[in-house]
Amino acid sequence: MTRDSHADPAAEIAAWQWRQIVNGATDTAIITTDVRGAVTSWNTGAVNILGWDEAEMLGKSISRIFAAEEQQAQLAREIEDAISVGKGGGEEGWRLRKDGSRFWAVGELSPIRDGANVVGFIKILRDRTAQRDAEEIIKEERHALEVLNRAGSELALETDLHKLVQIVTDAGVELSRAEFGAFFYNLVNDAGESYTLYTLSGAPIEAFSKFPMPRNTEVFSPTFNGEGIVRSDDITKDPRYGKNAPRKGMPEGHLPVRSYLAVPVVSRTGEVLGGLFFGHAKTGVFTERSERGLAGLAAEAAVAIDNVRLSQAMQREIGERKRAQEALVELNATLEKQVVERTEQLRKNEEALRQSQKMEAVGQLTGGVAHDFNNLLQVIIGNLDTIKRNLPEESARLQRAAKHAMNGAQRAATLTQRLLAFSRRQPLDPKPLDVNVLVNGLSEMVHRTLSETISVETVLGAGVWRVEVDPAELEAAIINLAVNGRDAMPNGGRLTIETSNAHIDEAYVAAHSEVVPGQYVAIAVTDTGVGMDAKTVAQAFEPFFTTKAVGKGTGLGLSQVYGFVKQSGGHVKIYSEVGQGTTVKLYLPRIAGEGLTVEESGLLPSPEGAQEETILVLEDDEDVRAYSVDTLRELGYRVIEAHDGPAALRLLEREPRVDLLFTDVVLPGGLTGAQVAAQAKTVRPTLKVLFTTGYARNAIIHHGRLDKGVQLIVKPFSFTELAAKVRDVLDAKAD
Repeated sequence: MTRDSHADPAAEIAAWQWRQIVNGATDTAIITTDVRGAVTSWNTGAVNILGWDEAEMLGKSISRIFAAEEQQAQLAREIEDAISVGKGGGEEGWRLRKDGSRFWAVGELSPIRDGANVVGFIKILRDRTAQRDAEEIIKEERHALEVLNRAGSELALETDLHKLVQIVTDAGVELSRAEFGAFFYNLVNDAGESYTLYTLSGAPIEAFSKFPMPRNTEVFSPTFNGEGIVRSDDITKDPRYGKNAPRKGMPEGHLPVRSYLAVPVVSRTGEVLGGLFFGHAKTGVFTERSERGLAGLAAEAAVAIDNVRLSQAMQREIGERKRAQEALVELNATLEKQVVERTEQLRKNEEALRQSQKMEAVGQLTGGVAHDFNNLLQVIIGNLDTIKRNLPEESARLQRAAKHAMNGAQRAATLTQRLLAFSRRQPLDPKPLDVNVLVNGLSEMVHRTLSETISVETVLGAGVWRVEVDPAELEAAIINLAVNGRDAMPNGGRLTIETSNAHIDEAYVAAHSEVVPGQYVAIAVTDTGVGMDAKTVAQAFEPFFTTKAVGKGTGLGLSQVYGFVKQSGGHVKIYSEVGQGTTVKLYLPRIAGEGLTVEESGLLPSPEGAQEETILVLEDDEDVRAYSVDTLRELGYRVIEAHDGPAALRLLEREPRVDLLFTDVVLPGGLTGAQVAAQAKTVRPTLKVLFTTGYARNAIIHHGRLDKGVQLIVKPFSFTELAAKVRDVLDAKAD
């Protein structure tokens, strides 16, 4: 340090004291240099701020702390100013640390004099990065507030929806510093995949007009579905980008987008009105502040759009009221006629409701009866099956008796299944299906089923949609209708099976309250037989109702068709005239998309089990349980049994090995079969489960359809069916 020749020598500060003082300034760099700018001292604050220690900097030029492009020039300017005016630098700017990082700083270079001579310089440098960042944030927040306030004022006055959204889009570009922005209204086209461009900012409308509207891809769908804001520093690196053919990204000639920011605009009712989309050719442009600002703008836009739509709705309501007043004047002239027509319509609807309620009540009764019958039939058929397999071949009389008994039991099982079909309690296994393929495959069987005096014609509609139904039950329904048609034509005639697409509209639904409007596939079975009168048509679907002679029919054919179609979400209608014939139309709901066709399966074998494979049989009915246990043991499995859920769970805890739980669904003891299976899986995760039931309304079948992944065998089942199903479940790969 310098020495004043007039100062008291005793008052001078020693070098070690000077060093202690400057090192105490830990957040300020205090650096001394010689006249050329080479460092002569370097305090602790300089180490903290700049990263170099004193040993690294002594004798080195202080110019290395300046930006690389102007290091020597900046040092020369500061030295010149320090000598000429007493201070060099002083302005804020970027400085460099040892690691090459930049920080914002302010510093002055002052001369060190010995008398009139400049013998060196002292540099005072302070880090201003945090203060600058805070100032930038305040500046950005002020700018955002100004933009939002201005946009809010303009939106409050605007009643034209297009101009309103343009204001929002322009404000969003200014707020986010985007190069361009757009608002896409959340309207789906006929193909269900595109959205309408509403406004564009920062680019001419032609920039988008030659390209298709954005599809509901992985990138766009979160915005159009209202799932939240999507921000990407580089959208081309986003894992959701480029997944959709044919372009796999932006088409050629599209506006360049790297930084991407999309914000949904959601109304106060939760409806997604559209999305604000912003882009920039550079990466990393948008920040969390951009998100917050645009979220606020989107909220203001949603309120403004809602208000405009409410205003438009109010104008429409005023117009509707005016038209209603005019219609009221006209109504007064025709009121009496309309009252009569409406009364008749209400009477028909009431009758239809009464019929529907009656069918539902009968369905509940028959479903319950069929459930109990299935348990009884399981015991009868199972034991008859055992008797047949064990009777010696020379006992021909007993063999015939057992065969006749089995035929009777199977006829009873068929009747029970028809009862379940009518009551909509049968377990269905629906699959995507091409109705034309199924009907075409059935035509030969129908030919064989009917007499030679009846000609059969199939008319397959072009472009018939796909449905999702149980193929076997649909085949049974068509065969039932064909057999009914045959019986209605004792002297011969023509039977026609026709497929087509159909649409059930609101007008039809108004007269048929149980029907849902929409697109359907219609299957019409028409005969040229004796026909039915209106009273017979009204009762045709009731179980056990038949016009045939005693012993000629059960009266369950049409009721089975009715129950199957209703359980499949469809509609069935009879059109008939006495002496002219009958048409029964099945309407099955269309499914969207393409599914796999149903493959035919061959006959199942009767495989046996290995001695070490263990099956736990859980069944509350003692007779059914005894048959199941005996059958499985005969097949070679090790079998343990339980009568309720708690007992089964205790067995699972004790037994060293259980491969399969074979359980009824409805059980006593407070636990269903599904609940027992769930608890068992927690103890034995690899345990396989096979359910059995004679009734569909339970924990594993919902709306008549098996839950995904559930294995089920329906009572009554045979020895062969049980053998094949158990082997199939045991051999299946674990989920």
